[in-house]
Amino acid sequence: MKRCFISVDIPENIRQEIQKIQNQLPEFNGKKTEQENLHLTLKFLGEISEDKLNEVKNKLKNIKFKKFETEINSLGVFSENFIRIVWLHLTNCEKLQKDIDEVLNDLFPKEKRFMSHLTIARVKNIRDKNNFLGELKRIEIPKIRFEVGKFKLKKSVLYPEGSGYKTIEEYRLIWKYKLESFFGFI
Repeated sequence: MKRCFISVDIPENIRQEIQKIQNQLPEFNGKKTEQENLHLTLKFLGEISEDKLNEVKNKLKNIKFKKFETEINSLGVFSENFIRIVWLHLTNCEKLQKDIDEVLNDLFPKEKRFMSHLTIARVKNIRDKNNFLGELKRIEIPKIRFEVGKFKLKKSVLYPEGSGYKTIEEYRLIWKYKLESFFGFI
């Protein structure tokens, strides 16, 4: 059994920009997401068998999706009453997520509510919640854009120094649809 998910990795130059945002976070007890672990989860698959993993691999090959640009446009938390995750929102990722949901719909339930986000910190506790939220709102998010040209099937791996992720398979997005497909020849 492997703990798997489908994601978009964040380019190194963008991870450096995200680290600048992480460095502005107000004080909290918890952990900032390591640069190498920053990713957008498109679909969490959970613990799956090798047979099911092979089915997932084959189905994901059927996705024909054009490359697109995404932008980090906001910073937030899921619940202001119970702060556990600090995230950055990514635009334009919902359609790819829906296509992934669609090709895997006979293996996994569709996402009830997808929110395109990067987890940049996991909070255990905060001394002053209102102060923390106020300081978060003062952080200015610069225009950070990048092209999404692929997504990955990954698994969680436990290392002596903590958990990390390993790519099982990579799926490239296309520049544009083939001319023949446009005119119906294929």
